[in-house]
Amino acid sequence: MVKKDKSEYIIQAVSHALDLLEQFHDDVDELGVTELSKRLKLHKNNVFRLLATLESRGYIEQNKATENYRLGLKALELGQTFIKQMGLLRQAKPILEQIVEDCNETAYVAIYKENHIVYLDVVETNLTVRVVSRVGSRLPAYCTAAGKVHMAFMTEEELESLLGGVKLTQHTPTTICTPEEISAELAKIREQGYAFDDEELDLGVRCIAAPIRDYTRRIVGSISVSGPTMRVSNARTESELVPLVLKAAAELSTRLGYPK
Repeated sequence: MVKKDKSEYIIQAVSHALDLLEQFHDDVDELGVTELSKRLKLHKNNVFRLLATLESRGYIEQNKATENYRLGLKALELGQTFIKQMGLLRQAKPILEQIVEDCNETAYVAIYKENHIVYLDVVETNLTVRVVSRVGSRLPAYCTAAGKVHMAFMTEEELESLLGGVKLTQHTPTTICTPEEISAELAKIREQGYAFDDEELDLGVRCIAAPIRDYTRRIVGSISVSGPTMRVSNARTESELVPLVLKAAAELSTRLGYPK
């Protein structure tokens, strides 16, 4: 028996319904029957029947004031289900493993929470000398690469709230902890797209981090590589580790729906 191509099983009405739903994107909040008819190249009566069907199931709703249509709550529920199923940690794990395979240094994924960075998962190097795992620990954002990535893309109000809510402690001789130094550092991070922690929290440890964004374009976490200064030299950081971390962050962001 010859197996049919999947395209032969496509139901045209379902395809049209999905085409209709996909018209509501970016800045398009509402659309009328006439506009949808033009976009879909379908007769108004067909568009109305599609809208009525989708509305009955909660995927489309009508604004009674304008008589235009917009996405319904059911569409949001589907999106939220997808995000849960394809969550940050699930998507991050294989990417962290690939980083460690490529450079044999410890890789982390972290999120920002209440002025601190929380490391959610780690894949460790198999080398004897390694960075101590801090999964679950709350570390100050201003002196970690993962934290500085989040800070660099905050609004002025968010940044003021953070800096006003923590004590800027000099953990090591290289800790950046004055408002002027932090401001200059964050501007540099915004320009280059990644952050570097040069023994700013722990002596003997360097870290490179890049932001993870999701389908909303917001930063939802950071991915980083840490290692001892004896292996993480400035030359290796620039030539190998920075490109590796940026590539990993871009891949993870794409998996979470961030447009390429």
